[in-house]
Amino acid sequence: MSLQTSVPAPPEPTQAPRSVRSGLAALALRLHFYAGMLIAPFLLVAATTGFLYACSWQAEKIIYADQLRVPAAGERLPVERQVQIAKVARPDGTVLGVRPSVETGQTTRVLMDVAGLGTSEKLAVYVDPYRGTVRGELTVYGGSEALPVRAWLSQTHRHLHLGDPGRLYSEMAASWLWVVVLGGLVLWISRRRTRRRELAFPDLKARGRRRTLSLHGTVGLWAAAGLLFLSATGLTWSQYAGARVNVLQEKLNGVTPTLSGTAAAGHHGSGGTGHDHGHDASPSQADVDRILAAAGLAGPVEVTYPKAADEAFVVQQVDRSWPLRQDSKAIDPSSAQVIDTLAFADYPFLAKLTAIGISAHMGSLFGPVNQLLLAALAAGLITLIVLGYLMWWRRGRHGFGRPIPRGAWRSAPPWLLVPLGALALGAAWLVPLFGYTLLGFLVVDAVIGALIRRRTRTGTVSP
Repeated sequence: MSLQTSVPAPPEPTQAPRSVRSGLAALALRLHFYAGMLIAPFLLVAATTGFLYACSWQAEKIIYADQLRVPAAGERLPVERQVQIAKVARPDGTVLGVRPSVETGQTTRVLMDVAGLGTSEKLAVYVDPYRGTVRGELTVYGGSEALPVRAWLSQTHRHLHLGDPGRLYSEMAASWLWVVVLGGLVLWISRRRTRRRELAFPDLKARGRRRTLSLHGTVGLWAAAGLLFLSATGLTWSQYAGARVNVLQEKLNGVTPTLSGTAAAGHHGSGGTGHDHGHDASPSQADVDRILAAAGLAGPVEVTYPKAADEAFVVQQVDRSWPLRQDSKAIDPSSAQVIDTLAFADYPFLAKLTAIGISAHMGSLFGPVNQLLLAALAAGLITLIVLGYLMWWRRGRHGFGRPIPRGAWRSAPPWLLVPLGALALGAAWLVPLFGYTLLGFLVVDAVIGALIRRRTRTGTVSP
């Protein structure tokens, strides 16, 4: 009897799960709250510009309809003839490439280099392939796809037209978005509720902050997967994290391959004697229709002209919709023979995954459906930010939210904190801006904690 009363039952089986849950929830709450408060302005700008960019795909079809579309009228003129028409219209330009018309009523886009263009910009001369008239000129950006409105919005979304310093804002947003989303998921899923329906659907009967929290949690739950995807794909071409991703791709043999024959045209069939004396077709004289026929690539393509006589034409598929068509071939301008072929099917898995992810992030993978989903995700993120600030506002009695209590995460056991710390270090290496700002937060938090403890010991009342 006395033996039984003197040996209490071990508490570990019931207390450990509560400790893990409370410690993890406290850590998630602290990260989610402070990261959300501090990073939300960056996210708000990124979401707003991203929403406008998603809408620009359809807007540019209306704004630039005169340049992009013409009434179909019989057979198309040879592409070489269309290029010559563009050269007559802009004799000051150097032809860099051409995107022939492939759809009914679509114009041909002749790409040129002219004075006054910025980095990664080209002049596109739009030619009516049926009548041989020039429909207009536009400056295009990047891969010869983005027209002025979409290019301007793309650069606003990317760096606010501030160059490399401006890229810090978008990388900061992408670096913390996944942390905010995962922290929010932990908090929302672990929240006690009377009905399972409240997990995925808002409680519209609730009032005040409780209703706001319900809307915030359910919108976040539905948008979580898409937001995580945008964070991951956005980091792939960011300034600092993108460089780390490239290192990993190189280590894992996942770098996008390139054609190896683009600078070998002058040696093709020359017996290794350097320039071929029988080379009677310079880039300016070569028939681009003959080049296209030799490539034999279906769908929308872009022909890139060689920069020198001993280089090759490159014909590449530019269809970024599903399934992606990204095959390319190098063509000798004199013999119109294929020097090298690069098929998208032969890309390493990681290179394929990167290409698919970028296309989806840009809104071209599934066309209007993709763009609608991007707009919905951006609108959802804006809604989450507004609701988050509203909840913070309502935490206090006079309009300013109370801070989250400090130190509750210490209730979590070391076996949970150690792997979380290792994960944070790995994420900090891969995503440097996350690491730097997290370190800064921890230092500031430690200083504030030390000041609070000092005031408590000395009896000083904090204002």
